[in-house]
Amino acid sequence: MKRLAVYCGSATPADPVYMDTAREVGRLLAERGIGVVYGGGRLGLMGAVADAALAAGGEVVGVIPQALVDAEVAHRGLSELHVVGGMHERKALFTELASGFVTLPGGTGTMDELWEALSWAQLGYHALPVGLLDAAGYYDGLIAFWAKMVEVGFVRPQHRDLLITADTLPALLDRMAAHMPAQPIVRMSAADL
Repeated sequence: MKRLAVYCGSATPADPVYMDTAREVGRLLAERGIGVVYGGGRLGLMGAVADAALAAGGEVVGVIPQALVDAEVAHRGLSELHVVGGMHERKALFTELASGFVTLPGGTGTMDELWEALSWAQLGYHALPVGLLDAAGYYDGLIAFWAKMVEVGFVRPQHRDLLITADTLPALLDRMAAHMPAQPIVRMSAADL
């Protein structure tokens, strides 16, 4: 994996485990020679991932909408900073620039990015691995919800493994490296849907 899109929050939670996790992710990706593609911000977990990767000699590519540049939250010390018109362009460029996706703790924007990456994988718009780092059990409920969607039948059995989870980055990267793309919906017959 040459570059990973890292989805995470722009907030700084009170519990230091989240910022520590973000710093560790940035550092470990840089040490493994994996570039970071992320939201281009300097605040919260986003800034911590970027700063740690840069400090470890890594490549960090930011993709940020003009409105957030205007709000002065853009990180100005990146390897590259792409300024786009809006969120749709941002997510499309993430997919174009990255070899996979890693989601760290975050809020609604992070969830939007994760679910779109999963949806696009189901449909066949990309065949990239979609990883979820369950730091400090933050995503336990979401992982259970994914299993419930599979159990009920809203996620097809052949797409069950699209969401790759682990509670440490090394384990997650190993699972992502072993990722085998699923049969996308666009290649299924109507009878299989």
